[in-house]
Amino acid sequence: MHAALGEARRALEEKEVPIGAVVVCLDTVLSRAHNRTIRLNDPSAHAEILAIREACQMRKNHRIPDCELYVTIEPCAMCLGAAVQARLKRIVFGTLDPKGGAVRSIMQFPVEKTNHNLNIEGGILANECGLIMKEFFATKRK
Repeated sequence: MHAALGEARRALEEKEVPIGAVVVCLDTVLSRAHNRTIRLNDPSAHAEILAIREACQMRKNHRIPDCELYVTIEPCAMCLGAAVQARLKRIVFGTLDPKGGAVRSIMQFPVEKTNHNLNIEGGILANECGLIMKEFFATKRK
């Protein structure tokens, strides 16, 4: 999660929403990314999507079932769907996203009803992950 937080800080430097993600396979970081929706003019350029894409390209496979995704905030429906499609083993996220989270917040995506058993764990370094988001949006509101 510390590596994902590092990516979130990179997003902050680029004036993007500070979300970072890392894909880990067999205890090795395979890919890392941060939000780039503004820079790429792409609403799908979320940290999770970019990290999953890169990991799949590295593996030369659209399925990465031995990999885990670490992300600083609760995934949205799009990112959760991509994780299911990639057949990730597990998602570990930091803080809840009360405005867009699809795991526990505004939606409870029925992962158990999909064709893939995805384990999800939340609340890891939640304070640190939440603080960077709060600081970002506080400066936006000034």
